[in-house]
Amino acid sequence: MSRALTTIGFDADDTLWQNEQFFRLTEKRFAALLADHAEHDHLIERLLEAEKRNLATYGFGIKGFTLSMIETALEVTEGRVPSAVIGEIVAAGREMLAHPVETLPGVQQTLKQLAGAYRLVLITKGDLFDQERKLAASGLGELFDAVEIVSDKSAATYDRVFARHGDGAGRAMMVGNSLKSDIVPAIQAGAWGVFVPHPLTWVLEHVAPPADSPRFREIANVGDLPPLIEAIAR
Repeated sequence: MSRALTTIGFDADDTLWQNEQFFRLTEKRFAALLADHAEHDHLIERLLEAEKRNLATYGFGIKGFTLSMIETALEVTEGRVPSAVIGEIVAAGREMLAHPVETLPGVQQTLKQLAGAYRLVLITKGDLFDQERKLAASGLGELFDAVEIVSDKSAATYDRVFARHGDGAGRAMMVGNSLKSDIVPAIQAGAWGVFVPHPLTWVLEHVAPPADSPRFREIANVGDLPPLIEAIAR
């Protein structure tokens, strides 16, 4: 008899390790640099608008975020932003690209428990070099059977990845903190979607949970995953 579940996909940022907190800290630094030109909330709103516009060009990640900060600084100062401020923004982006990797509670233990029994696939979007750096620094790389760094996450993405590294989406599960990127499209592809909320999930990743789907689950942290998988995989 074939197993109901053979492959488990994991998101990386804010599912396996901390990430969004570094963006929030840099936003505060950015707002302080431009405090004489715009109120904090207005500036962050303008930055978010720039990030939305630039996603199709720069993609997800720190480099695109840094360029969006520079663009916003130019906009709110009408091109008069001091070169020293641009230098500070670039330095802030560089610091983000070197930040230490802090794995979230229960992650390493859970991955070790599941490795070997299931095909584990890291499915993350963002800058290739930065994601590879964080995976290497996390010490989790050897626990995964495959790594996919993608430009975006859609139902087609999960259909392709789970066909390549498993037995198709129907016998796969995706675990992540983003309903928009990790859960909804994975369920649309036919996989299980396990939502692990993180308090600092980026606003552009917020959508309504697919509560009416029989393949939607929510857990408090990754450490709660093994018993859930055991129940599903029976």
